[in-house]
Amino acid sequence: MLNYLVLLRHGQSQWNLENRFTGFHDVDLSEKGELEAIKAGEMLKDAVIKFDNIFSSTQIRANRTAEIVLNTAGQGDLFAEMVCHPHLRERNYGDLTGLNKDETREKYGEDQVHIWRRSYEVAPPGGECLKDVVENRVRPYFTEHIKPLLAEEKNVLIVAHGNSLRATLITLGVETPDTINDTEFPTGQPLVFEFEDGEIIKRYFL
Repeated sequence: MLNYLVLLRHGQSQWNLENRFTGFHDVDLSEKGELEAIKAGEMLKDAVIKFDNIFSSTQIRANRTAEIVLNTAGQGDLFAEMVCHPHLRERNYGDLTGLNKDETREKYGEDQVHIWRRSYEVAPPGGECLKDVVENRVRPYFTEHIKPLLAEEKNVLIVAHGNSLRATLITLGVETPDTINDTEFPTGQPLVFEFEDGEIIKRYFL
């Protein structure tokens, strides 16, 4: 019998729209982000995946996406049971938070900003690198709270952020620190993992 893990990056936020480093800053969805969440809900409804558990971060852009998705998918009752945890928050961008990405490239140089954004072990000033997100937050939380549900053949939805979801891929063992740079999470597009007997047998975007 198959069970499912679905990873969903929140819909476009207002700071995504403004091309700013967001990180821990709490901003709501843009109008486009709300529409992306509706579309994601429609895709999950069409896929006929009935969730048993849902997890999200403590940030409003993820929480609002989850609410819209569940309501659209006809599973709105599950929203009241959603577990929100700070370990699933976006990566902390430290001193870059709030800065326009293009202006930051002009100030620090394209190469330096690329390293801050994509290096596994180099953190921006005052912030976290992806390794920090994996080892200090996502891996321990996933192992304790989510992995056991998948072992019980539950269907699980995680609505979170680009970097916490990339950290989840490393935790699942489907990506490594060497391959993760090539992995993108489009806003509002569900990534489905099919499990059989506790093993991943298929991975695809809806």
